[in-house]
Amino acid sequence: MSIKIDNLSKSFEGLTLFNNFSIEFAAGTITCILGPSGCGKTTLLNIIGGLTEPTSGNISGINGQAISYIFQEPRLLAWKTVRQNIEFVLNNAYEEAERKSVAQKFIELVELNGFENYYPALLSGGMRQRVSIARAFAYPSTLILMDEPLKGLDIKLKLNLIRAFARIWQSDKRTVLFVTHDVDEAILLGNDIVVFSQAPIKIVTRKNISEPFAERKMNSTSYNELKVDLLKVLND
Repeated sequence: MSIKIDNLSKSFEGLTLFNNFSIEFAAGTITCILGPSGCGKTTLLNIIGGLTEPTSGNISGINGQAISYIFQEPRLLAWKTVRQNIEFVLNNAYEEAERKSVAQKFIELVELNGFENYYPALLSGGMRQRVSIARAFAYPSTLILMDEPLKGLDIKLKLNLIRAFARIWQSDKRTVLFVTHDVDEAILLGNDIVVFSQAPIKIVTRKNISEPFAERKMNSTSYNELKVDLLKVLND
């Protein structure tokens, strides 16, 4: 079921972020959201996730959906191992034997098998973020909200995490809303790319990408043409 936002309005301390704003996000796709800093991208995620109340407007397609979050930082429990961090979010969803099975499945999908009993302090930053990806998918959610989870990482690490996310999503296609400032991240990972304006937000452009993840090459003509188009819109 798609997520529909109709006539959303939201203001903070005199700043209007949304004014009768409407958008629809298709189910089972990865929608990447680009836009200027401070325009309200994270606020939109928080409204969809129920963490922030809108001033007015209607949101449909959310009721009854379980939601997972992936943040800029992994937010792992330091006193729990990789396996325990993933099993922790599954306590109310599965019996013990199934919890272990589900956790192991997603540990393997993000290629962390062999690190099940490591504590976060012993993992690299990229490995910790892979644990957060595995945890988000292990939880039986239908919607995943991602707030700049690759921010500040070097390009090699970003590409590794994007490949891990794409691999795990292809095996279990959830609805994903991914906020980012990075055009490359959006092109490499999005099925749909939405560019927002400065607040109050309007949709400046929307691009659909049908090309399979594995065929998206950063040096290809189609990739660079799309990147140029998006950067032009963002810089106008």
